[in-house]
Amino acid sequence: MLKKKIDLLEITLIAFMAVMIIFTGMSAAYDKKIFVIQLIITLGALAFGIWRLFAARRDSRKFLEYVGGRLGAVRSDTLIKFPMPVAVANGEGEIIWSNSLFHEEVMKGEEVFGKNISEFLGGFEIEKAFAPGGCEAICGGGSYSVFATTSEDLGEKLFGLYFIDRTNEKRVEKLYDESRPAVLSIALDNLEELFANCKESEKSWIKGEVEKLFEDFVAENHAFLKRNSSSKYVAVVEEKYLRKMEERRFSILDRARKILTSEDLPVTLSIGVARGDYSLDKLNEISLQALEMALGRGGDQAAVKNVNGYEFYGGYAKGIEKRTKVKTRVIGAALADLIESSSNVLVMGHRFGDLDCIGAAIGMAEGVRDMEKNCHIVVNRETCLAKPLIDKTEKAGTLELFISPEEAKELINEDTLLIIVDTHIRGLLESQDIYNACRNVVVIDHHRRMVGSIDNAVIFYHEPYASSASEMVTELLQYLDSRCRITKAEAEALLAGIMLDTKSFSMRAGVRTFEAAAYLKKMGADTVKVKELFSGSLSSYQHRSKIVSTAEIYRGCAVSFAKSYDDIGIVAPQAADELLAINGVASSVVMYKTAVGVSFSARSLGGMNVQVIMEALGGGGHQTMAGAQIPDITPQEAKEKLLAAIDDYYEKAAGHADE
Repeated sequence: MLKKKIDLLEITLIAFMAVMIIFTGMSAAYDKKIFVIQLIITLGALAFGIWRLFAARRDSRKFLEYVGGRLGAVRSDTLIKFPMPVAVANGEGEIIWSNSLFHEEVMKGEEVFGKNISEFLGGFEIEKAFAPGGCEAICGGGSYSVFATTSEDLGEKLFGLYFIDRTNEKRVEKLYDESRPAVLSIALDNLEELFANCKESEKSWIKGEVEKLFEDFVAENHAFLKRNSSSKYVAVVEEKYLRKMEERRFSILDRARKILTSEDLPVTLSIGVARGDYSLDKLNEISLQALEMALGRGGDQAAVKNVNGYEFYGGYAKGIEKRTKVKTRVIGAALADLIESSSNVLVMGHRFGDLDCIGAAIGMAEGVRDMEKNCHIVVNRETCLAKPLIDKTEKAGTLELFISPEEAKELINEDTLLIIVDTHIRGLLESQDIYNACRNVVVIDHHRRMVGSIDNAVIFYHEPYASSASEMVTELLQYLDSRCRITKAEAEALLAGIMLDTKSFSMRAGVRTFEAAAYLKKMGADTVKVKELFSGSLSSYQHRSKIVSTAEIYRGCAVSFAKSYDDIGIVAPQAADELLAINGVASSVVMYKTAVGVSFSARSLGGMNVQVIMEALGGGGHQTMAGAQIPDITPQEAKEKLLAAIDDYYEKAAGHADE
């Protein structure tokens, strides 16, 4: 580069001298005095130019000798002929030399001598280039891997930077990343319920609208779509279009919901998405698992399976109750065969068991005992929130039914059957040791599907449309075995569980809920006796009133922080229920301090999905009833996280409404 500049200087000087000589010669014809003066000036300028030219050549040689003496192990002549772009920087990061390849290919002819390397390699740090794999750098639209060496000759530190062009590799990598296939398993999750009371003409119209919906989906995303049945589809799209779907939060869910029947029932979709470096058959398998997860959470949402777990989109609409009991009958027959082949049975729920958990466990355990099988309920009495129900059951004559986890371990053998009720999450079980020790596991739960669910169950009876686990057990007992006879005490235990989760039949109570309650009433359940199970002490009532009185309303959500009373685990959910009676309150959250952090008890009237909010805090639950616990956090920090989760919920809901 320096040689080219000196050559250019030489040409410029020659041209300038030639012009001056011409003008000097022309002046001789007009005036001798002017000619003499111009001649003297021209000769002086010529002498000065020749001197500067020689001086520049001398300085350039000295500069190259200076740089060459300080390039360390790699000599300057070698670097000049090096087959890749090379630059040399001083300790301050200023470029003091570069070869022609660096100047032409990396800098595209731009002069960088004396400039700091960070000016044209934004954010570049020389120290990172000493790593075995070098470091990435972007310059002039090109991508490079930069490797560095260093020399400290003559007391001055110099860096040699070697550039390997990765532009084409990055382009291919980006093309591969964006064109990778992703598989979507799509289900119309409420088609049977929609068509139950529709005329044939309306059915045809709905089918036509659904087909148009999918045609638009294929056109927008350049997808391949195949229908596997009347309500299930499989689609294959490229990764770049899947990312656009995520940016739009799967707007197809909202467009589907705008298709309404004459009874104003919406069409809802559930989507399971699989992506990653898998074969197509493996992607299809994973997408079906993701679809099962979406359906298990109530449908009307997309579940995307990523390397680090699931991401969920949607889930803002209410689920439609499944009216058919065919599945219950099939599950009942399979469960009866499993019980018959077992040596003994253990029934277990979640930690801090409530009336629904314990009520469902009592009904299930007594049904197994009616089949003449040894059965016990595993419960920790110290932390259980349904002690009055346990005491009532034992007073009714059912002895030795409840045992501690330590006692249960002594009863486990290879043929022991473990029936888990009112939860499907491993981390929420009353005892994970009991679960790990049992080879045969059955799950009966109504909560929306969450990550971390039990995945080795022989029977996984999961019905998110049911009001409670007690409702599901009540239906199962009618199909389990002809020997099963529900007593008055069992009927009241099951009815108490249903009343708790439906808030005395005011929330999430469907047709099958009332049918189950009617059956329990027929079996002798006394509603007055059941109501007594919900009674509390005067101090509990005072604590509950104080929580309600200190609540604040934030965006339609009543938020209150409670002190750590002895009965706070019972009082907090009750206070959350009472807060829903306030005008303008769509949901409520009661926070309280625990030994490990802060717990949340959330309730809703159905218009706001508190499960989504609690999931943002690491918890979960159902659309109208959820909870969470954050360890090692102050009350103020917990409140800030809660308010941020509420804001995020409304922002996403607004986005769905706009679409």
